[in-house]
Amino acid sequence: MNANVNVLSDRVLLNNYLSGDRSAISELIERHSQRVRNYIGMMVKDDDIANDIFQETFIKAVQVIDEGRYVDSGKFLSWVLRIAHNRVLDFFRREKASKQVNESEAGYDLIGTMRFSEPTAEDNIVLSEVEQTVRNLIDQLPDEQQEVVRLRYYSKLSFQEIAEQTEVSINTALGRMRYALINLRRMIKENNIVLN
Repeated sequence: MNANVNVLSDRVLLNNYLSGDRSAISELIERHSQRVRNYIGMMVKDDDIANDIFQETFIKAVQVIDEGRYVDSGKFLSWVLRIAHNRVLDFFRREKASKQVNESEAGYDLIGTMRFSEPTAEDNIVLSEVEQTVRNLIDQLPDEQQEVVRLRYYSKLSFQEIAEQTEVSINTALGRMRYALINLRRMIKENNIVLN
């Protein structure tokens, strides 16, 4: 019931904005800002980058609305999250192209399995090398498999959330993860990589 009220309120605010009430868009952005900001932050693990992508997301959203290209399907938040998701993917593509890994990105748990409470300098070097090896392997996966691995392990999204973000069924999201893990195991075996 509450979700329905929110959908109607979003629609009303959009209509008010399109009718000339410029403050309506600010209210709409404010309503969803925390959810969008949290999602971007989970993905990129860097506050400054997250803030930039957050700004880009809503600039793009307002631009699309102003150009009359937004089709109101009653799912404004999902639509904005898709824009954010695409902006995050663009960010990762740029990072991949420049082959740079910043410190905050390197701070994730290796595919959710490795944790060191107080690592030594040697542990840090080994962990860094292993993380880079895994990142390189993930970069060799097909794009849709890379995406599901990043969303699941780096962003800690559920498969339901992954399905919604990538606009596929939950079975497709699960299948992509299965193939990603099969491919990673194959590459690890082919390259005689030791991950411990």
